[in-house]
Amino acid sequence: MVQFATQAGRPHPLGATPCDEGVNFSLYSQDATHIELLLFARPDDQEPSQTIVLNPESNRSFFFWHVLVEGLKPGWHYAYRVDGPQQPEQGLRFNPAKVLLDPYAKGISNLLWDRAAACGDGDNLHHAMRCEVVDTRDYDWEGDKPLGRRMADSVIYELHVRGFTASSDLPKAGTFRALIEKIPYLQELGVTAVELLPVFDFDETEVLRVLPDGSSLKNFWGYSTVGYFAPENSFCASAHEGAHINELRDLVKALHAADIEIILDVVFNHTNEGNHLGPTLHFKGIDNRTYYILVDGQPQYYMDYTGCGNTVNSNHPITDKFIQDCLEYWVREFHIDGFRFDEGSILSRDESGRPMRHPPVLWNLELSETFCDTKLIAEAWDAAGLYQIGSFPGMRWAEWNGRYRDDVRRFVRGDPGLVGAVATRIAGSADIYQWNGRGPENSVNFIACHDGFTLMDLVSYNGKHNDCNGEGNRDGIDDNLSWNCGQEGPCEDPGVIALRKRQIKNFAAILLLSQGVPMLMAGDEFGRSQQGNNNAYCQDNAISWLDWSLLDANRDLFKFVKGMIALRRRCSQLRRWDYFEGGINARGVAQIAWHGCMLNAPGWSDPDCQVLAFTLGALDDKEPDLHIMLNMADQALGFQIPELNGRHWHRYADSAIAGEAAMDMQAGTVIEDAEYLVSGRSVVVLLSK
Repeated sequence: MVQFATQAGRPHPLGATPCDEGVNFSLYSQDATHIELLLFARPDDQEPSQTIVLNPESNRSFFFWHVLVEGLKPGWHYAYRVDGPQQPEQGLRFNPAKVLLDPYAKGISNLLWDRAAACGDGDNLHHAMRCEVVDTRDYDWEGDKPLGRRMADSVIYELHVRGFTASSDLPKAGTFRALIEKIPYLQELGVTAVELLPVFDFDETEVLRVLPDGSSLKNFWGYSTVGYFAPENSFCASAHEGAHINELRDLVKALHAADIEIILDVVFNHTNEGNHLGPTLHFKGIDNRTYYILVDGQPQYYMDYTGCGNTVNSNHPITDKFIQDCLEYWVREFHIDGFRFDEGSILSRDESGRPMRHPPVLWNLELSETFCDTKLIAEAWDAAGLYQIGSFPGMRWAEWNGRYRDDVRRFVRGDPGLVGAVATRIAGSADIYQWNGRGPENSVNFIACHDGFTLMDLVSYNGKHNDCNGEGNRDGIDDNLSWNCGQEGPCEDPGVIALRKRQIKNFAAILLLSQGVPMLMAGDEFGRSQQGNNNAYCQDNAISWLDWSLLDANRDLFKFVKGMIALRRRCSQLRRWDYFEGGINARGVAQIAWHGCMLNAPGWSDPDCQVLAFTLGALDDKEPDLHIMLNMADQALGFQIPELNGRHWHRYADSAIAGEAAMDMQAGTVIEDAEYLVSGRSVVVLLSK
């Protein structure tokens, strides 16, 4: 058996770094007293081929433990044993019996993995994950680079890699390669960016719950990260070592060639190690007090601001560096265009859990030259009640705008007296963002996302139906602001079916006509349902997988959403970076004018009002002016139409028209009358030419 010679090595960079002499390893641990590096020729080897003991005198610089292994090649696997004080009551959880992952590992194998063996105090050598030595330098990017599209010009499409393709007839369904095959579909729809649910390595084998019939529910969404520098292996088509790196790069390169950006949903608020009863994977056994916020006075327990068992101590300098290094790696080595931060408000908490005005980790990301063209999007709240919509630290951070979602849901449902709030949301939510100098592009507008009802379920269910999650329907939010259009769940009533489709079109139209950055959830454009489940985090099955047969069954929905995206990309007045300030364009049309059924008479003070109309003057003489009418009342109402100087209004969309005729991208129908009869619960879009 080969025994590799070693040198002292270097403290930076952290992780396993191939070089001309071999591989340099570096690991941070402030309180460790003894560290062993375990080398494995193959990922399923029960025993290490070589164990290298790191000498504190020659292999430690301050708190960085390092060694250079001469002649070691990529493809080898490794792990650590870390010893030190075993004093949980002091927050110190060292245990040399545990085989640990490198937090900076660029590849992870779980061929031997047994989660139960990582819990408790016993030795888990024969059941631990292994890190892979990966050389990222040998890849032909063919001139590719991040696209750097302006945030305001984005149309984001949220999807789950496996859920998007698992039920398709594509080879290697459920993988990065299958997603590449769907790029022509994304191009046809017209979205400018895909936002992937977590693709950082997670424990897809984790059993979350065993049901009475003996079946088990597992971690499907992936919001419980194990490896922050490693793509998820189960999304790869090939089992070849290192394939996970290049298959994701191939996807990025193919998306960029199609002029589509890629945004990753990242989870730095908690880890898969859970609370004091959870497994020891890496941080807990390497430097527990550095990486986690512990209970003051009882540091054997973890503060849980996330609802997931622990909270990452993100504003400790070492953890701050870890997050920065991680995201820089994804931009540098994968050409990622942006990141969406799950429970992002956690990153504003200090080492005691208190919110900070200027949290270092967030400002370091904001001001990093590496991320100057990288989109940064926050879910600006956490499970402990910190809600920072409009006040998230940093100036260029965009935020998932939950207030937009709620106001538009209520309006389309038919709640009266909301036209002022909805107008504010349509105009870019100035009440939330303008006060501190930010603009519409700080607002990511959405009606539905992975967490909650799909659009079809939003118009098909009054209540959640999460019984198959095994939690007695207690999980998931209770107030969905939904309306089932008269019948709960699936139905065969043509009138209910038509109304549900109309409501989906209404949601899509309002979303894509609003200032800010629209985000769609995959499958909503053709009526995907989760059978009323609003928390499908554990459903790796038909509940979460897109049913592609619905694309043909609901082609009218797809055509409508496609047409609204095309209109948004065509008309620059829908993509403002600043707020409306008055004024008119060269044709005499105001930047924005608000109306009700009567021109210039919106029902701001009418508690029963359910209608709103507005006119948007073109910013470019070559683009059309727009006039939009929204009627969320049950009955048809006549809306006055403003006169045009030398042009005519043409109908682009009317959600009340049955079938595919609801969308006319050629705008062939001229509107001659001074009034348009808008059907109940519908949206009409006119453009000038």
